[in-house]
Amino acid sequence: MRAEIRLLERLGVEGDAHAGQTVKHRSRVRIDPNQPNLRQVHLIGTELHAALARAGFDIRPADLGENITTQGLDLHALPVGTQLRLGSSAVVELTGLRNPCGQIEAFRPGLLAQVLNRTADGTLVRKAGVMGVVIASGVVRAGDAISVSLPALPHRLLDRV
Repeated sequence: MRAEIRLLERLGVEGDAHAGQTVKHRSRVRIDPNQPNLRQVHLIGTELHAALARAGFDIRPADLGENITTQGLDLHALPVGTQLRLGSSAVVELTGLRNPCGQIEAFRPGLLAQVLNRTADGTLVRKAGVMGVVIASGVVRAGDAISVSLPALPHRLLDRV
């Protein structure tokens, strides 16, 4: 966990393995290495950490690969295109949901089942955070305020990216 990070417009988090204009995740690169990187920034709420703690998992900020940990913001309820202003100048636009993979299970056995769920009708519910792209550079520090700007209607629900 770091006290601050630098977000770089159209790239992501400075020094992060997933930074760049094109995809960096291995499974996405195998499909098409030239597709746009919609996963530059990963955000998780502290509420997930608390739920995991109640389930017996000691998970701390950044343990699940998130770049930014939020508090009091229902990230999963926000639509595609929502802009989050972080601190004084950084802006991240939400692109979709993180699709947790087997690496999370390797990190802590049983964890994958905690971040995936199914509704009564069988719909898969992903709870491992949201992804976004940086549309304005800036430094983000622990404790910075986050303001939310919703996109124009009609809203599209976040889906896996």
